[in-house]
Amino acid sequence: MNSWSPPRLLDLANQSLLQHEALAIASLELLPTELFPPLFMAAVAGTHSETLKAMVQAWPFTHLPLGALMKAQQPHQHILKAALDGLDALLAQKIRPRRRKLKVLDLRKNKTLTPASGAHDEPEVTQPRTKRRKVDNSRIGEKQPLTPLEVLIDLCLVEDSPGEFLTFLINRVKQRKSRLRLCSGKVTIDVTPLQNIEKILKMVQLDCVEEVVVRSWKLPTLARFAPHMGRMVNLSRLSLSNISMTSHISWVLEEKRVAQLTSQFLCLHQLQEIYLDSVLFLKGHLDQVLRCLKTPLETLSITNCLLLESDLIHLSLCPGISYLRDLSLSGVNLTGLSPEFLQVLLDRASATLQHLDFDGCGISDSQLTAILPALGRCSQLITFSFCQNSVSMAVLESLLRHIIPLIKFRFGLFPIPLECSAGIQGTLHLGTLRGCLAKLRLIQQELGQPNRVLFSAIACPHCGKRILHDLEPILCPCYTPA
Repeated sequence: MNSWSPPRLLDLANQSLLQHEALAIASLELLPTELFPPLFMAAVAGTHSETLKAMVQAWPFTHLPLGALMKAQQPHQHILKAALDGLDALLAQKIRPRRRKLKVLDLRKNKTLTPASGAHDEPEVTQPRTKRRKVDNSRIGEKQPLTPLEVLIDLCLVEDSPGEFLTFLINRVKQRKSRLRLCSGKVTIDVTPLQNIEKILKMVQLDCVEEVVVRSWKLPTLARFAPHMGRMVNLSRLSLSNISMTSHISWVLEEKRVAQLTSQFLCLHQLQEIYLDSVLFLKGHLDQVLRCLKTPLETLSITNCLLLESDLIHLSLCPGISYLRDLSLSGVNLTGLSPEFLQVLLDRASATLQHLDFDGCGISDSQLTAILPALGRCSQLITFSFCQNSVSMAVLESLLRHIIPLIKFRFGLFPIPLECSAGIQGTLHLGTLRGCLAKLRLIQQELGQPNRVLFSAIACPHCGKRILHDLEPILCPCYTPA
């Protein structure tokens, strides 16, 4: 069957107009507003640079999401050059054009422009709001001077030197610093040397940054970066991962560098989400991080970190955790520690906690039994992940009876009982596993929620895959009967 469909009349009209570029440019002043997005998309696809330049000057919306269009274009520097040339021409005008509304050139990849909906105006972007001046009615008819335009990007620094696109953009903004503001809602840094980053950060409006992701730095580098982070006063989400220590560092110097970092948290009054994964300096210093927080957290994720019992006690007593919605301690070894701090932590967040992750914490029967009453008081809990912990069938049954009745609970991921495996390799006793799963399923049915829990065995020692079990055991192809 032939699935060919004829081109739409609008597409044919755009193609015809763009074949005569001078006519297309001349018609922009009279072009209906709703036709700007499809014509702009056609101009990008056809590499009509002069038309793009003119359309940026005449753009009748406050927001132009150019980044989504450039994603599919190779190379796309010519598109950016045409857009920036259009901004230059627009900003060079001493009076405001009749239809000009453009305030933000959005180069982020996750924004879209479609013929039907691409013209959606977005809220004014990222910059701190300033008090509006009272309008003088006597000046309404006067021509108003143009204000600086924003160029909005997600800044991703993952190489030793910035790429061609970013270098070109930085140079253009540097040349027109009084007319363009380079804003980034998200900054991602991976390995990149700090001296390269600092040159770029000088060109970025740091008070626009709302999210920072830093990977694979050493503590001294992170400490030197901290003053820049302290200027990100609207930062709401911070993620640090794979932060290592310098070998042979003295205790005094380590303390100094941790203090350099954590002191900047005092400036971050909007910080609500913290993600710390494989952060080596955290051992013995969690209290410094938490003490410097100025606002309650909504998300705290501390994963694959080595913590002292004193760190965990400070965590449970921190004023900022009383409104947590998401808490993860996955990969934090809690084996043998007193469960008291977990009881306090869960009780203090019980009114708001929605998602809880204790995967791979080495929690034992006695520890889990001690915190079950606190878990049962987490009235807003939606999900709970508790894999890779060693608990018996009896305690797992008790866990289900505390968790499943919670009114908002939707899904749990729990370990198979200790009785179902044996030996270092965790070889499965298939018959025992089948019987335990059947009994656990009966408990769920008894509680009226038969499909809210899955059970996970330890990873296969041969292929590393982790198998989830529901009503019946699901075996890895590598399985060898016990």
